[in-house]
Amino acid sequence: MKSREQEYREIFMAEALEYYDAMSRHISELERNPGDEPALNELFRLMHNLKSNARAMGYNPIGEVAHHMETIFGLIRDKEKTFTGSVVPVLFGGIDTIGEMIRAVGENEDLPEVRRLLDNLDRLVKGEEPNLEDEEEDDDEDVSRKLELSDLVYIQVRKLDHLMNLVGELIIDRDRILTLSKEIGSQALTTAAAHLSRIADELQYSVMDARLVGVGSLFSKFPRVVRDVATAEQKDVELTMTGEDIQIDRNILQIITDALLHLVRNAIGHGLETPAERVAAGKPAQGHLLLSAQAERDDVLVRVQDDGRGINVESVRRKAVERGLVSAAAAAGLPDDAVRAFLFEPGFSMAKEVTEISGRGVGLDVVKLAIDSLGGQLRVSSVLGEGTTFTLVLPTSIAVKGALLFELENRNYAIPLMHTDSVVSLLPEDFHVVGGLLLTRIQDENVPVVALRRLLHNGDGPLPPAVKADLSGRQDIIIVNYNNRRLGLIVDRFLRQQDIVVKPMSKPLDTIDLFGGVTLLGSGQVCLVLDVPALTRLFLAKRP
Repeated sequence: MKSREQEYREIFMAEALEYYDAMSRHISELERNPGDEPALNELFRLMHNLKSNARAMGYNPIGEVAHHMETIFGLIRDKEKTFTGSVVPVLFGGIDTIGEMIRAVGENEDLPEVRRLLDNLDRLVKGEEPNLEDEEEDDDEDVSRKLELSDLVYIQVRKLDHLMNLVGELIIDRDRILTLSKEIGSQALTTAAAHLSRIADELQYSVMDARLVGVGSLFSKFPRVVRDVATAEQKDVELTMTGEDIQIDRNILQIITDALLHLVRNAIGHGLETPAERVAAGKPAQGHLLLSAQAERDDVLVRVQDDGRGINVESVRRKAVERGLVSAAAAAGLPDDAVRAFLFEPGFSMAKEVTEISGRGVGLDVVKLAIDSLGGQLRVSSVLGEGTTFTLVLPTSIAVKGALLFELENRNYAIPLMHTDSVVSLLPEDFHVVGGLLLTRIQDENVPVVALRRLLHNGDGPLPPAVKADLSGRQDIIIVNYNNRRLGLIVDRFLRQQDIVVKPMSKPLDTIDLFGGVTLLGSGQVCLVLDVPALTRLFLAKRP
C-alpha cells in the first residue's frame, strides 16, 4: 500500500507536469503575439501555483526557479518589460529547465544545476543583458522528453460512479454464480466461480480505492470559516486539525460537508464562550476547537470538539417534557446520553430555547438526517462547563455495505452492520414486561424488545401491550443502536453476515421509509434492506 508521502508526491507530479505542458503552450502563444494578455496572465498564475506547490512539498529549487520566472512575467504584465529580444530565449529556457526538474523529481534523480538560469533571470530584472553564450541546441532525446505524458490521469467523478455501479452488478452476479456452482456440483464450475470471486473482490476494492480522497481536502477549508465566524461572534478561537490524511469515499465527504460546517459554526457561535466569560469561569480567554479524523476498523470517525460551556442535560430534559417528546416520569429515569439524543429530534430546537439550553441544536436534525442517509451515526458527548464533542461515524464507502441477513416469515431481510450492536438468543425467562413494554437486560442496560413482524405489520395504530406468554422457546434477537437508543428486534432466524450492494427502491415503493433499499442475493431472491433509523422512530411513535 502506498504511503501518504508517495500519494502526495504523485499528485504533485501530475499537477506539475500539467502546469509544464500549459506553460509551454502559452509561451508559444505569447511569442506569436507578445500582446496576448490572457496567455501572459495564465503564465503568471501557473508559475505562482507551481511555486507554492513545490515549496509545500519541499522541492525548494523548483519553487525558486518558478519564483524568479513569476517575477519576470509580472514585469511584462505590468508593461515594465516586453517579451522581445533576449527575454524570449531565457524564458523559454526557464520553462525547459522546470520540465527537467519536474522529471528529475519523478525519477528520483538529482535536480539539474540552475545557477546560470537564476543569474540570467536576475540580470533581466535589473535591466541587464543575460549571458546566452554556450547555449546548447536540443538533441532528439531532449525533444522526445518534452513530449512525455504524466503517469496519472484525472477522471470525472461521474465516471467512477458509473464504474462502481457496474462493479456492484458484477458482485451480485458473482454471488449468484457461486450459489449455482454449489447447487450444480461441478468441480470445473466451482473452480471458475472461485477465481471469478477473487477477481471481483480485487476489482471492487481497486475501484473503491480510486474513489478515496484525504479528509484534509475538506478540513483545509475550515481555518477561514473558523476565523470568519469567530470574528463575527467576537470570540478568540484556536483551531487544531488532525488526521487530514485519513481516506474516505469522495461522495461521503461531499455529503457531510454541510453537516460539518454546521457543527463547526455551532461550536463557535454557541458552544464556546466569549473571552470574558471564559476568564470568569477560570478558563483561558482563547477557546479551542478540534477537528479530527481517525480510522476505526471499517469506519471513519470525524470529531468536532470544543472546550466550551457544554450541554445542560437538565435543561434539555425539561424541554423534552415541555414539547411532549417524553413524559415527566419517563424523562426522570433517562440516562444523559438518551436525553442528549432529543437534540436531534425534528423541531426540537428553536432559537430562543436553544439559547436557554446551551446554544446547541439548531438544525441538528438536518445534520442527523444527512449522516443517516450514509448509513452512519452521529454521537454527542458533553460535560457541563468543560465542552462538547460531536462524533460522525462514517463508512469508508457507500457502494458496498456489510449486512446481517436474517429470516422473517419465510422471507430474507438484511440489516446494515453499522447499526447492529449485537445478536443474542434468549429464553422467555430472560424477559420482563414493564408498562406494556417488553424489556431484557443486555450489558447492564434495560433494552426494549419488539417482534419485528409486529412493527412491520401493525398498521397505523399503537403497538398492543406486550404479553410475556406470547413468547415460546428461544428467541433470536438483533440489538440495533440508533441515536444512542438500543432496540431489540425479534426475528425468526439468523442467516449470515455478508457484503451487499444496496439498490434504491423504485417508485412508488421508495415512499416506504422503513426500507433503505433492496439487494439481490446469490439465490436470485430479492432481499429488502431495513432502515434502522426509520424503524427506531416508528417504535418510539407506536410503543404502548
